[in-house]
Amino acid sequence: QLYNLTPALKRPLVPPEMCFGVGERVWFDGTVARPAGRLRALKSKLRQAGAESVAICLLHSYQNPVNEQAVARALGGIGYLCVSHEVSPEYREYERASTTVINAYVGPLMDRYLAGLEDLDIAILQSNGGFLTAAEARRHAVRTILSGPAGGVVGASEAGRRGGFRQVLGFDMGGTSTDVCLSEGSPRLTTEAAIDGFPIRIPMLDIHTVGAGGGSIARVDEGGLLRVGPESAGADPGPACYGAGTAATVTDAHVVLGRIAADQFLGGEMRIDPARSEAAVDSIARKLSLDRVAAAAGILRVANANMERAIRVVSVEKGHDPRDFALVAFGGCGGLHACEIAQELGIRTVLVPRLAGALSALGMLLADRARDYSASALGVQDMEPRFAALEEQARRDMPGCKLERSADLRYQGQSYELTVPWRLRNFAAPFHQQHQQVYGYSSPERRVEVVTIRVRATMRSGIGDRAWRPETRPAAPAAVERRIHVDGRWRRVPVLRRERITRAQKGPALVVDYGSTTLIPGGWKISIDDVENLVVTAEGKLKPET
Repeated sequence: QLYNLTPALKRPLVPPEMCFGVGERVWFDGTVARPAGRLRALKSKLRQAGAESVAICLLHSYQNPVNEQAVARALGGIGYLCVSHEVSPEYREYERASTTVINAYVGPLMDRYLAGLEDLDIAILQSNGGFLTAAEARRHAVRTILSGPAGGVVGASEAGRRGGFRQVLGFDMGGTSTDVCLSEGSPRLTTEAAIDGFPIRIPMLDIHTVGAGGGSIARVDEGGLLRVGPESAGADPGPACYGAGTAATVTDAHVVLGRIAADQFLGGEMRIDPARSEAAVDSIARKLSLDRVAAAAGILRVANANMERAIRVVSVEKGHDPRDFALVAFGGCGGLHACEIAQELGIRTVLVPRLAGALSALGMLLADRARDYSASALGVQDMEPRFAALEEQARRDMPGCKLERSADLRYQGQSYELTVPWRLRNFAAPFHQQHQQVYGYSSPERRVEVVTIRVRATMRSGIGDRAWRPETRPAAPAAVERRIHVDGRWRRVPVLRRERITRAQKGPALVVDYGSTTLIPGGWKISIDDVENLVVTAEGKLKPET
């Protein structure tokens, strides 16, 4: 709240009166200076307070967890217990405590829900793009935060790889938000994430989310400027054209511009009311002194700008040029905006996967089983024993797994790290290279510190190939045309059923299927590749710079 002089304080997940201290101390090197004491009295206080779950986080427990273990034993039977050295055994007490508290906050609900499913052969997706068993998810509920968007990241990365594109930008536009990510052969991971401002210190896919979706509400602010989102009409009442809401949304703007027809959704099973979209957009047009079409086009331009900024966050701000990537568009609305956003960013190829409207669900099926293990390494000279201990634990949990090593490194004196693949010899070389890419400089002459070591264990799901088998394609029928607003004017364009496209065609056009719609502006051409991605490529010059 940049301009608010009296912002409201954020409500903590644990109120101050529910926070209890423990007399103990472990030094930074793991030396136990004072064992944990008065634990029987602590248990009595927690019972009197009515605690349902307990988050235990003690100073330097990532180096030596003996005091946390003693507290957990003493509090056994009081409720759902979380200890920080199991949830996030890493340096930085605040982030570790926050992660443990969030696990304790969502854990009891997940524990009760999954208890009845533990005997079934089911998989629970994590935020890192891999899945857990139900038993593992009950203990580590925080690892499922943001797991829904993670399915889309896995699906987008696999669609790009099978289409011959190793470097892809995932663009998932749904009803309430847009999730974007970057993948170079595999999705990027991060350990610096937050939910509603609360830090989460676990490995998770690097996803950036903005409040821009098909249901994002357009409004005119106090200064007379057009805004779109982050407020959303949701599913109920939904966009005005659904029949219940009255606010103009991104979907209503597409309806006004002819890009969504009354019988287009769900193969014609869901009908919408274009007159309600027109009335909703008219309310915005009157406030801006514009006509209906200009107001609808303005809504889409503002929404596109919001999503374009999100893509720059995961690409340009991380040292990547978006022009080097293909844009993988999915979600119900992704295809309607992808080419226009690609045009602004200088991206020449857009992929719209088969089943684009359900790619997040498909990505969940494609995900491997995965577990991440970490240990603090500040001041440690020989990393091999610590790596070996993590790998031994991984093999116990997942026999037959594939193991990958990485580490969080920094220049001495820095307060932030970069995660890079671990090299036994010259481990700092990939760090210097990534530091140059992200921050624009590197200092090979400076000492490099290892802050945290990491091991990732994975096991293939075995489902992948079955999900990409091509379907038999029927002969193309006679073209249907519709009048839509595209490239700044009204034009009659062909409306193509995606499953019937058998040859390359040029835009402008609309491509529709059961769960999504793709807008092809002029200057772009479309084809279908061997894994049934819709491949949209720019024919002429795009913007010279990003």
